[in-house]
Amino acid sequence: MSVQIHRNARIRTLDPARPEASVLVVTDGVITAAGGEDLLAAHDGEVVDHGGAFLMPALADVHNHHLTAGRADLFELQFDGTEDLPGLLSAIRKWSAELPPDGWVVGGGWGSTLIPELSTSDALAALDEACGGRPVLLRDDSCHNRWVSSAALERAGISADSGLLIESALIPVERAYAASAPSDVEQDARASLRGIEILHSFGITAFQDAAASLPMLRALKHLDDTGRLDAWVVTSLQVNDQIFGTHPLGQDLIDLREDYRGGHHRPDFVKIFLDGVPTSKTAAFLRPYLPDDVHGPSWRGETTMTADELTGWLLRVAAQGMSAKIHCTGDASVRMTLDAVAAVRAAGHDDAKFHIAHGQYVAEEDVPRLAELGVTADLSPALWFPGVIFDAICACVPRERAEKLHPNRNLVDAGVLIAGGSDWPVVPSPNPWPGIQGLVTRADPTGTHPGELWPEQALTLEEALHAYTLGAARAMGVDDVTGSLVAGKSADFVVLDRDPFAVPADQLAGTRAEETWFAGRRVYQRR
Repeated sequence: MSVQIHRNARIRTLDPARPEASVLVVTDGVITAAGGEDLLAAHDGEVVDHGGAFLMPALADVHNHHLTAGRADLFELQFDGTEDLPGLLSAIRKWSAELPPDGWVVGGGWGSTLIPELSTSDALAALDEACGGRPVLLRDDSCHNRWVSSAALERAGISADSGLLIESALIPVERAYAASAPSDVEQDARASLRGIEILHSFGITAFQDAAASLPMLRALKHLDDTGRLDAWVVTSLQVNDQIFGTHPLGQDLIDLREDYRGGHHRPDFVKIFLDGVPTSKTAAFLRPYLPDDVHGPSWRGETTMTADELTGWLLRVAAQGMSAKIHCTGDASVRMTLDAVAAVRAAGHDDAKFHIAHGQYVAEEDVPRLAELGVTADLSPALWFPGVIFDAICACVPRERAEKLHPNRNLVDAGVLIAGGSDWPVVPSPNPWPGIQGLVTRADPTGTHPGELWPEQALTLEEALHAYTLGAARAMGVDDVTGSLVAGKSADFVVLDRDPFAVPADQLAGTRAEETWFAGRRVYQRR
């Protein structure tokens, strides 16, 4: 039996019965007591002195794509979302010079504001020249669109005058790339491990991958079976696919899920893409977008399923004991989801969890329905302050509507469970602290973009931290093992470089994890 006594810490437990402590006792990776100095005399074991540092439950991320991010970090070309076209071409030219003549240029992060500039034959010709005729597959900052070269179009059997592919039009190119470079389980496990290492560096030990594929399930099972999965992982098995080129999908993938369940991995959700994103006018809205030559004056976007199809899927997965994360960025898709969940609740499925993923725009009259139906608001990515993506939305949606983005205060006041997520690598980093600062201030934590976005929707720091700890754990269904520092739960905690409650709100984004512990083991230490 291994006993650790963590002392000399300012501990925030998130346990209403004892919100603060100075000593934490851990036995074989599980918390056995949290309290004051009197615990020192009652327990023997290894003493870990934290020197008065602030200690709190490890953070959670309810929405990311960790394997995709790990693969990008290890193997792919990455852009800053503010890069202009000449900057993109320069980076592509330099990256391509290191590849064989037929090697794929794969990566992403280019800004959505470049969509009009990249959707021309001249941009395609410039891309072909920069890559030396190689196949190119580059994701935008929403991950819903791709910029590809002529060679990539040819390999996918697509004839087009532009290299810009929107939403599901990109799937043939993704599949062509996957066929050219099939990964094995160890390579995918390496990418998964790299993603988890990065999460650990920000104090995150629990997360939900929002679009799981069969290779991901295999990688997580491999890591779990070999004792290398140092996180609580919940996966969302894809029902449909608009942006990844995944196979198998739907029930074929669901039927395999129990083969890949493990001690630290719970394949308990499905993922449904119900609409796209406002920046490409593929989100489904109740009112029209700004008019343009392609869509006309009355375009509201569209959903990937009818209302009956969505309801059918939610009933189907609930009957199998599963929950669902539904991608909705427009208020019309949110309403359709709420109507479908109402049918599921009426059928008696009270235990199924439902997430409105992103929920960027919610009609005012629909806010209380989330609480009534037990639907979680998955707050991802961090768009609740001015930034590049918000600027791109304003080019597509009238500004007075665009500004009504993420009604977080209204949701909390209505009693909705909110859960913090990153959507990493759509957002370049899973660091939760800029997002936490933005939830509190509604201002750009970097100071790059002035002003505040709908400041009336600001949250308190306590509410924001709850969203990234116990709130996210409850949303994922892992609050039985993590999310707060109480006896019986896994010893998952983070030691910070500051007490976030003791610094001005505009300094929260600078918070750093000094140490991250998972199941009583230190899995990250800042150097």
